[in-house]
Amino acid sequence: MFQNQKQIFLAVLISFTLSAVFVPLFLGQKEFGGWNILFSDNEVVFNIILNIRLPRIVFAFCAGAGLAVTGAVFQALLRNDLATPYTLGVSSGSALGAVAAIKSGFDFYFFGFSTISIFSIFGSLLTLLIIYRIVKGQAGFSSFTLILTGVTISLTFSAFILFLHYLADFTETYRMVRWLMGGLDVSGWFYPLFTGIILLVVCGFFFSKAAAFNLLTAGEEFSLSKGLNIVRLQKQSFILASILIGTVVSIAGPIAFVGLIVPHALRLLIGPDHRWLFPSAVLLGGAFLIWCDTIARLIIYPAELPVGIITSLLGGPFFLYLLMRSKKY
Repeated sequence: MFQNQKQIFLAVLISFTLSAVFVPLFLGQKEFGGWNILFSDNEVVFNIILNIRLPRIVFAFCAGAGLAVTGAVFQALLRNDLATPYTLGVSSGSALGAVAAIKSGFDFYFFGFSTISIFSIFGSLLTLLIIYRIVKGQAGFSSFTLILTGVTISLTFSAFILFLHYLADFTETYRMVRWLMGGLDVSGWFYPLFTGIILLVVCGFFFSKAAAFNLLTAGEEFSLSKGLNIVRLQKQSFILASILIGTVVSIAGPIAFVGLIVPHALRLLIGPDHRWLFPSAVLLGGAFLIWCDTIARLIIYPAELPVGIITSLLGGPFFLYLLMRSKKY
């Protein structure tokens, strides 16, 4: 895609993202939905908009952006088109922590974090520690070893999760299954702001290294000839991406497909240049998850579907359409 075409695409993507942030604010139940709330003097309405709907939209954007950009990072670093943000097993560690918290029955908040989020973060950190011990001290950096490690960690933690499921009663099992389906039902600004800060720091690093990622995807020998420290870039990227994923999963649960289809869709639309791919992934991933959450919130109102179901139902067919479309040219 030519430079001016990419600029046009980015402008359209920004417009789409703004609509995703703005429009869902006014969709919902009759008493709080519709554009007439802009002219309402009802304090309850504004409280719902500012403290429930807007924080949820901001958090959905941060979660979707984090999943999409880390998906692009892992696919580039592992040179594997099927890599996702969950490839290294961070989500399995996070899920194990959350399930353990539900089974333990502990229910408290610490500096704004719920018990489930705290245990989930510890699970993510445990996974990171295992990965770091494997990576530390290696002269080279084997993508195959990391993928194999991630699969092993996921299977091992999944076994522990099944064990806790077996020991749980009906209520605990329902809470475990519901959390594992993913959800963005946050209230207040703590979680959105915390996730947003992590997202800004991690994305700032990836944006600054976009040219280095272009060199890396061109081949290791070419990258080394250009003076790129491949091992350092890989270690830094894996750790930062895993921290971002651990943060998102600890609050929202594992949400499927976003980190796989968004980077692939963008590569088909604008090409593999990471200087455009990373910011586009942030915008499209965030907007996509906002719309998925809006659909999940409204499709069987007043009940609410887990957002992970919607991302899979919409993302799978759309990605297949893009693949078929790309083969025609």
